[in-house]
Amino acid sequence: MTADLMSIRILAVLFLATLVRSTLGFGEALIAVPLLALFIPIQVAAPVVVLISITVAAIALIQDWRHVHLRSASWLVVSTLIGTPLGLLLLTRAEGAVVKACLGLFLAGFAAYSLLRGTRAVLEDDRFAWPFGLSAGVLGGAYGMNGPPLVIYGTLRGWSPQRFRATLQGYFLPASATSMLGYWLAGLWRPQVTRYYLMSLPGVLVATFLGRRLNGRIEARSFLRWVNLGLLVIAVMLLAQSLHGAP
Repeated sequence: MTADLMSIRILAVLFLATLVRSTLGFGEALIAVPLLALFIPIQVAAPVVVLISITVAAIALIQDWRHVHLRSASWLVVSTLIGTPLGLLLLTRAEGAVVKACLGLFLAGFAAYSLLRGTRAVLEDDRFAWPFGLSAGVLGGAYGMNGPPLVIYGTLRGWSPQRFRATLQGYFLPASATSMLGYWLAGLWRPQVTRYYLMSLPGVLVATFLGRRLNGRIEARSFLRWVNLGLLVIAVMLLAQSLHGAP
């Protein structure tokens, strides 16, 4: 594969992942990292995706900070910081394929129940935000998968598409910044990471603004349907990784 063709494929993956993230508020890492790992080392792919996550979250918060549910975002971030060290312990002690299979089955069951039943359970306030944030921290510290517990929490709260997207970005900005600090301390923020990030930035900006427009056009019920379909896709990817032993 020529360098130009590889660059085009990398930029296309990052554009698609950013579009999904900007539209739904989540999902770019589970799309981008496995696909990018086909072309570049995972030690390069993961920091690039985190830098893009910081960019998308910052832009979304500048645009839509009024829609952020600040109390929920704060609870989620604080409990995530507690859960992250537990995730690192899980990474060293538990079999990754088993954890991913269990998570995949749980997500598939939740999404299928929500899609088929039509009605859903509801959390009326943010008193129970902390177990979702704790779970996000554990999964993020172990496998970089913060998103699924947050998506389930936002779904149970019944947020509008705008509040859903904005509040998740209020979470992802500090969480991704912390991850990037960790990559820098580990020596993984290399010139190659910066180069791919800068190359992707024009497409990322276009996808971010396009995703915001799409988010604003989605009716609330349709939005929840798309979110649950996204969870099903993530569940299938996790189950496939667990079966094939992917990292």
